[in-house]
Amino acid sequence: MSSISSIAVSGLKAATRRLEVSASNVANQQSTGALPDTNGKVPAGAQQPYRPLQVNQTDAPTGGTQTSLGTSSPATVPVSDPQAPFANADGMVAAPNVDLAQEFIGQMVAKYSYAANLATLKADKAMTKSLLDATV
Repeated sequence: MSSISSIAVSGLKAATRRLEVSASNVANQQSTGALPDTNGKVPAGAQQPYRPLQVNQTDAPTGGTQTSLGTSSPATVPVSDPQAPFANADGMVAAPNVDLAQEFIGQMVAKYSYAANLATLKADKAMTKSLLDATV
């Protein structure tokens, strides 16, 4: 595989990972849990809220890109849900800090990044074919 293709494939993988993480964040947006105390600890046995993820993308040493996962900061925000069995005395629970507008934008970026890297793969294939088909 040429270096152009391997770089494009790393971009395809990064775009795929971005889309997977965004889909997980959107799907779990309403997965609330107990609100942490002032020390940041959730009571033992209490339901944990979903912690949204984010993709960190960096240059790979050999060319291309690589990704790693981290959690959003702050991971949760307090919301009112007095009916929840794990709500605190004020009726507050922890909800994932997911911004649907930002997730949608991230999904669009992943889509266009995937398409651009796929176009690069196709161009590399066409160039290689043209080179191999050349007659001396």
